Amino acid sequence: MNFGFATTAAEAVAGIDLSGRRAIVTGGASGIGIPTSRALASAGAHVTLAVRNTDAARGLADDIGADVRRLDLADLDSVDAFTRGWDGPLHILVNNAGIMATPELELSPEGFELQFATNHLGHFALATGLHGALAAEGARIVSVSSRAHLRSPVVFDDINFAFREYAPFLGYGQSKTANVLFAVGATARWARDGIFANALMPGGIATNLQRHMAPDYLDRVRESGFQLKSPEQGAATSVYVATSPDLEGIGGRYYEDVAEAPVLDRREEAGVARYALDPDNAERLWALSQAAVRRQVTV
Repeated sequence: MNFGFATTAAEAVAGIDLSGRRAIVTGGASGIGIPTSRALASAGAHVTLAVRNTDAARGLADDIGADVRRLDLADLDSVDAFTRGWDGPLHILVNNAGIMATPELELSPEGFELQFATNHLGHFALATGLHGALAAEGARIVSVSSRAHLRSPVVFDDINFAFREYAPFLGYGQSKTANVLFAVGATARWARDGIFANALMPGGIATNLQRHMAPDYLDRVRESGFQLKSPEQGAATSVYVATSPDLEGIGGRYYEDVAEAPVLDRREEAGVARYALDPDNAERLWALSQAAVRRQVTV
């Protein structure tokens, strides 16, 4: 099958057997998390929906045979409780949940800008806390980024907008760059353990991710000529990165429309910024993240 923009999650996983594999999908009961979770379960994986509202996830969990565990990525105590409660190997970790363009500058309990804290630091703490489970039998980590990473690198000297004027999409873009750099850093450290991480752009999808936007936001996006995907199409690249035999032993890369994206030296319509794949930036982010989550990860 030729994969591309219109590929769905079900098509991306067709013919793949995930029997005996265990997967976690953060935000797995909303937005593109739903078709991501459904596709992995349809291929035989046992899926855990890691969500803030466990009651809201029960219907999907019953429908696809998944279980539900509470996880609030903005609360590191919640992340620690989740990782301490995990037992046995983990084969697929889909870091899917996130927030976008919060209108005012908000800080996490640890003092980090809320989008950076939720989209990156929470997932960093989750993955590092689950390292032993991921390494038990080898695993893939899927880091859901966005084309918005082209709006901003990680501004290491002012992550929390103490000196810059806060702009919602600059904060979002910075956090999405961090998602790509995490995939680079995790693969560099953990490939020897059989763990490979890749990042991706799912596409523009109308979901509750846009809840902070103006009511006419999606209308304006359509009028601009930008083509939106359905949630099932938006989940396809996540599922491909999580399951495709073509990506066995491959990490530290960025995918879009179910294919590896080109590396960019200037902002264009599609592709990944070179600064988001830079190993020195990944190393600097890893050190910052370790300190932020108060965990000295040596693996």
